[in-house]
Amino acid sequence: MPKKLLIVTGGGDCPGLNAVIRGVVKRASVIGGWDVYGSIESFCGILRDPPEIRLLTSETVARIHVQGGTILLTTNKGNPFEWSWRREDGTVETIDRSDELIAKIREFGFAGVISIGGDGSQRISYDLGNRGLPVVGVPKTIDNDLAGTDYTFGFQTAVQTATDAIDRLVTTAESHNRVMIVEVMGRGAGWIALHAALSGGAEVCLIPEIPYDINTVKERIERRFAAKRGYSIVVVAEGARPTHGSITTIGSSEVGRNPVRLGGVAYALSRQLKDAGLSADIRETVLGHLLRGGSPIAFDRILGTQFGVHAFDLVAAGSFGRLVSYQGTQVTDIPFSDALMTEKLIPAEHQLIETARGVGISFGDGK
Repeated sequence: MPKKLLIVTGGGDCPGLNAVIRGVVKRASVIGGWDVYGSIESFCGILRDPPEIRLLTSETVARIHVQGGTILLTTNKGNPFEWSWRREDGTVETIDRSDELIAKIREFGFAGVISIGGDGSQRISYDLGNRGLPVVGVPKTIDNDLAGTDYTFGFQTAVQTATDAIDRLVTTAESHNRVMIVEVMGRGAGWIALHAALSGGAEVCLIPEIPYDINTVKERIERRFAAKRGYSIVVVAEGARPTHGSITTIGSSEVGRNPVRLGGVAYALSRQLKDAGLSADIRETVLGHLLRGGSPIAFDRILGTQFGVHAFDLVAAGSFGRLVSYQGTQVTDIPFSDALMTEKLIPAEHQLIETARGVGISFGDGK
């Protein structure tokens, strides 16, 4: 009788998720002796009554590596340790269903679980592993902020999408002599913003790791206009903040997710520049979920496939409690704990920071 393997995709969607799923299923087909299943909307599919689980075959995953999103759907509101729902009277109740989840996975006869997700999903995987769940993690986030891996799949596609947007904004900015502020995702890390600013030729790049002074940003833009270059591109990460200031957030009333959401920094920055006396015309563009959608570029299709194959091999070998990792040019794996000890932020001395400064990009810190 074939062994059974379960795949879950949790957290935000990301280009390359389907490539990982396909990599796992294709590897299982080559090895033989395994049936691969997917739980709909992460662990929610297991906990629902009736369960939402589907068999994944080579036919099921044919050519899905070119598709964005995930055929298994995903959610960031399905934490089994903090399972929440709203009662009819409007109150929200939260309970721990982790033991129930583990029991159901065992009842279904799954020999292992591959959890594809970012830091939040992998913390859940780590905690479930400590309770006895045989789980392997695959790092996924466009933000590239998960420690222990040089790249997460989806990041390079997000950077390409942001770069394409900047390329288009340059022409309209130049035509109208405007300042274009481009807001990108990234949470508390500036990886997308830094890469996009470099590849798109921005004048200013504001990232969470380097608090900015609004007068310094204003002066950099004014120098650009004074040099007869009547337009400017400013890339700002959603978690960027001014010196002695705080990040810009918007509220969320969705049950089961963090009540704080990042967003709106492009408009906040625009107001700050106007209040500081910048006379140039300003427009704001928030790329938001555009960075998560669409077909993955070749790099992320390949990396996702590598991750999927390596994750299956870990399960087949019984090496649980591990997170797949990309280091240098090799796909390897590390303990969950190594990846979750800290958030991967951009070091002040990072070579790309120095490269950006070397071509005149300002981080708003006066350096």
